[in-house]
Order: sequence, then structure tokens, then C-alpha cells
Amino acid sequence: MIIFGIDPGYGIIGYGVIEKLGNKYNVLDYGVVTTPAKTDLSIRLNMMYDEIDAKIKQYNPDCIAIEELFFNKNITTAIAVAQARGALVLCATKANKKIYEYTPLQIKQAITGYGRADKGQMQRMVQILLNLTSIPKPDDAADALAAALCCGNSERFSS
Repeated sequence: MIIFGIDPGYGIIGYGVIEKLGNKYNVLDYGVVTTPAKTDLSIRLNMMYDEIDAKIKQYNPDCIAIEELFFNKNITTAIAVAQARGALVLCATKANKKIYEYTPLQIKQAITGYGRADKGQMQRMVQILLNLTSIPKPDDAADALAAALCCGNSERFSS
């Protein structure tokens, strides 16, 4: 089973592609899609849509795991990220992929066993669970891999 994880944003969008074979994982790809800061949001949304759509077509995942939004600061940023997340959900839907959504707390709980784990703990567990030689960088890519792992570890995919 191939799982495509997404950490939504509009400036930096993390993605991670893993393959689940039994109870083991194989990393197929991870990275980020970036959009230029001074570009209109509508153009940025189109750019990220096209790049994520190309990755989905390249890997043809069985499902897509996307992090839900959590904001407690800047409402303007929250609205732009929500629009980006909506475009990413649309992208997955148009590709006819099953979408699973997880809160940051659910992802942390699934990866570390503790819903309030810090970023360093999360990244280290992603590295360990995926048998990587180093912590995946940048942070957005590590977060996308964590979303994919959360999906793979959920009971719906248990043997």
C-alpha cells in the first residue's frame, strides 16, 4: 500500500510518500513544494495544486493523509492556509484518492504515543520508524511523512 502524506501550507507544502509492506515502511519520496512569497494567492494555489497533482500521478497512492489545521495566532495566515488545504483536498479528490484527515494531536499520538510531543521528538520518531539515516528535512516534509505514518498505523489498515 502506498500512502501520500501532506502537510498543508501555501508558502511551503510538505509531502511524503511511503509504502507499507506488512508492518514495515519504505520511503519512496519526500520533500516540499514552495511558492514565491510575493505572488498572488490564486497563482500560488494553482502552482501547488499542479505540483502535488504531478506527485500524486507519479506515485499513484492508495490513499492520501492530510493534516488538519490548527491555528491560535494569525487569522489572516489561517485563512490562506485553509484555502491552500482546500485546494489540496480538491486535488486528492479529483485524483479519486481516499482522503484521511488527522489533527496534529492524533499524528503525535500515533507516532510518539504522546499527543503533546515536541517537534524534535516527532522528527526523531519519523526517522526511526522509517529507518532513515537522518531526520528528514525540512520540517514540513517530516510532518508530511508523520501524517502518512499515522495513516499507515491506524487500525483501518491493520492486517
